[in-house]
Amino acid sequence: MTINQLSIFLENRSGTLTKVLDIFKENNIQIIASTIADTAEYGILRIICSDPQKAYSELEKGGIAVALSDVFAIELDNKPGQAADTIKLFSNKDISIIYMYSFLFHGKGILVFRTDNTDEAREVILKSKLHSVTGKELADWE
Repeated sequence: MTINQLSIFLENRSGTLTKVLDIFKENNIQIIASTIADTAEYGILRIICSDPQKAYSELEKGGIAVALSDVFAIELDNKPGQAADTIKLFSNKDISIIYMYSFLFHGKGILVFRTDNTDEAREVILKSKLHSVTGKELADWE
């Protein structure tokens, strides 16, 4: 029900992002979605990719600080209000969204998020019959 996400810690200096992207390129790993959150000293690059285990291993070999975590990925119809209605299901159960990002994939909206209560979030997904996207479905990028 969850997918793997890479969180890569980048120093805020020229060339650090290029190094990460080159590792993906050299290993033929497709980036499906990404987002960067920054502070004055570093950025956190979150990536959903075609082969997160290989990416994790190659980034570590390259001396890049990286973590692999599980996040939820929910498929939504590409219509206004779908994200609001979906997030409301979680907030109605007092489940906080720690962070979220979204993207379009094969004509559908994909909502990626992490919560403060994974078990309860899983229950909401099941009871609401939301479609959790698998890593395999997202890796179908060709």
